[in-house]
Amino acid sequence: MAHHGDDLGTAGDDITTKHGADLEGSATMSEFKSTDAPRVTLTEEDNKRIRRKTDKVILSILVWVYFLQILDKTILGYAAIFGIREAVGLEGNQYSLVSSVAPIAQLAWQPFSSWLIVRVKPRTLMPVLVLGWGIAQTFVPLCRTFSSLMAVRFLLGLFEAGCLPLFSVITTQWYRRSEQPVRVAAWYGTNGLATIFAAAVSYGFAHIKSAALESWQIMFLFTGLMTVLTVPFIYWKLDNDISSARFLTATERAQGQERLRANQNSNTSHEFVWAQVWETALDIKTWLFICIAFGNNLGAQVSNTFGPLILNGLGFDKYTTSLLNIPFGALQYIIILLVAWIVMKTRWKSPVLTIILVPVLIGCAILYSLARGVSANTGPLLLGYYFLAFIYGANTLNMAWIMANTGGSTKKSVVMSAYNAASGAGNIVGPLLFDAADAPSYHSGLRATMGVYAALICIVIMQVGVLYYLNQSHRKHRVANGKPAKIYDHSMDQKYVSIDADNDGSIGNNAFADLTDKKNDEFIYVY
Repeated sequence: MAHHGDDLGTAGDDITTKHGADLEGSATMSEFKSTDAPRVTLTEEDNKRIRRKTDKVILSILVWVYFLQILDKTILGYAAIFGIREAVGLEGNQYSLVSSVAPIAQLAWQPFSSWLIVRVKPRTLMPVLVLGWGIAQTFVPLCRTFSSLMAVRFLLGLFEAGCLPLFSVITTQWYRRSEQPVRVAAWYGTNGLATIFAAAVSYGFAHIKSAALESWQIMFLFTGLMTVLTVPFIYWKLDNDISSARFLTATERAQGQERLRANQNSNTSHEFVWAQVWETALDIKTWLFICIAFGNNLGAQVSNTFGPLILNGLGFDKYTTSLLNIPFGALQYIIILLVAWIVMKTRWKSPVLTIILVPVLIGCAILYSLARGVSANTGPLLLGYYFLAFIYGANTLNMAWIMANTGGSTKKSVVMSAYNAASGAGNIVGPLLFDAADAPSYHSGLRATMGVYAALICIVIMQVGVLYYLNQSHRKHRVANGKPAKIYDHSMDQKYVSIDADNDGSIGNNAFADLTDKKNDEFIYVY
């Protein structure tokens, strides 16, 4: 497809519509969202400048805050190595329950999270959530009983419940569909960075000799206070949407909205529409996405909660066990970014997702089949554990796939909250598969995990069939409505091309109406 962007307008503050009307300083964003409003023109240079500014402010906040959220959850696994189980007196499956209670809270809170994300603006909601889980994290060092630790971890999960769906919705509101996988990878990839940081921090704090605080207490206090101190910065820098972005000029705000027209799902309505909730519940593709989220996050608990314990079971001391998670974290980060880059270049999500599920199966098979305590098996066992890093690449792709195939403000919020609920359910069930009595081999848990990943590959294939059918259905509806059967999806182009490049202007008028993907006949599902 030839690039037409350079013929569409000029950069700077001169902004024109298709009809030559000057919009600078006169039109509001509500007018730009109108289905019959004049369209703003912009060049590829404008597109890059706005994207660069958005990355500098919005993406930076998403990356940092998500890093803190993952860090606050990940540190529990290292605290288990350095004495929290003994200090609190955890017995049997109590450590598994402590690991599970945060996702239980997330699961219970998701319906309310869906409503909050639509009704409360991000600049208010995000700082409140971060402050809540930061305070909960700082209270962990005070816990000396199983019940008190459960209560604090429940509150941690409660405030973290809205994080992932909120971040996903924010990403769709600021970026074109072609840009979303890499941006999701940027903030979700901090799973790997948090693993590296947590491993290094736990190693360092473990060497601090203090009569007042144990090393695990210092870990929680440090990460909790770091989270709380971030809250004022978030409120200062975060903007609610493109129409109110302080880092963009008035011209750039209008152009920033226009560059998202091809997404066909860029509405930022704050009205909670119950009809979109019912559509979500009856949408088969939503349930398939939920199955993928549940299965993949069930497997993620192998590395999240039991990763350090599995490494410890290979015969390493607690200090070496902590450090061995640094390359695992680096591999997570590399895989997430690499997978996102491949998807951006190829435009294909489902084949890449299917391929990266295979190394996870292989990793589980290695951990399952090789005996612990045999020196010759140490290298292969480590390799099998590191293969589990592909889990995080799969999560990134699934989120980007959901976001690209969902329209409607309420529906996006509900779907991403359902995704997070499914992730939470997976995080609840995952640790329960790994009974302490099975240590250090955990054969029963690994066997169940292998079965889940085999099923996930089949589900991905089924989802492709559903999306293909939905695209064919939209083609028929377009013809019935007097529109062309086939329209080109410019939202997946790496360079900006006006949605009008291949038609007479009749396509794209629904882009900023609060229509779901099923109600908008111009919506194109991506595979």
